[in-house]
Amino acid sequence: MNIKIVVATHKAYPMPDDAVYLPVQAGAALHPRLDYAGDDSGVNISARNDQYCELTSLYWAWKNLDADAVGLCHYRRYFKQPGAKRPADAAALEALLKEAPVLLPKKRDYFIETGTSQFVHAHGQEPLDALRAVLRERQPRFLPAFDRSMARTKGHRFNMLVMRKAQLDAYCEWLFGILFETERRLGAPQPRMMGFLAERLLDAWIETEGLPYRELPVYHTEKVNWLKKGGAFLLRKVKG
Repeated sequence: MNIKIVVATHKAYPMPDDAVYLPVQAGAALHPRLDYAGDDSGVNISARNDQYCELTSLYWAWKNLDADAVGLCHYRRYFKQPGAKRPADAAALEALLKEAPVLLPKKRDYFIETGTSQFVHAHGQEPLDALRAVLRERQPRFLPAFDRSMARTKGHRFNMLVMRKAQLDAYCEWLFGILFETERRLGAPQPRMMGFLAERLLDAWIETEGLPYRELPVYHTEKVNWLKKGGAFLLRKVKG
């Protein structure tokens, strides 16, 4: 199986040596070029990276890569190899993709926050309202699953995924159609907003389509300061 996992990055960084990984400079149209493939070739939205973050690399992969399965990860976050402390290799990914058409990271649990309250405390209510309005008007079939997912404390985050090409094509067509219209209605959203909103759409799509998937833990290349992250999380909640 020909699998390509795009590693979205904005700086030079040590990359896995497995050929399954393709480092891609996200927002290459906006910044000095790195010695990686850029997301500004072919059909692309590279110039919108300030809003779409790593999703400009996903869009580029969707429109320009020819592979049996395509994925997205981050230069500091990968799918973890089963039984080892390193990024998953091609053999492990292929074995899982033979079991299910979609691979996702383990769900993140906010424990004391639902998907809705966590998003609102971090980013405000208006973007979420705009997103839900677009779903209600243009993709109402997905609204029940979206509401259910946002009422939970757990969800798939980071925009990390690996999908067989047929599923990726369907997901990206759906995802970017919703995001582009939401962005238009918001006018000038705060930076990275469309990337944040996309994280909340994945579970709604998976559940509505009834797609089987497999989960892998997230492998972090750098030590995560959970004390700092937890403190910021609680501060946002207290401030409301």
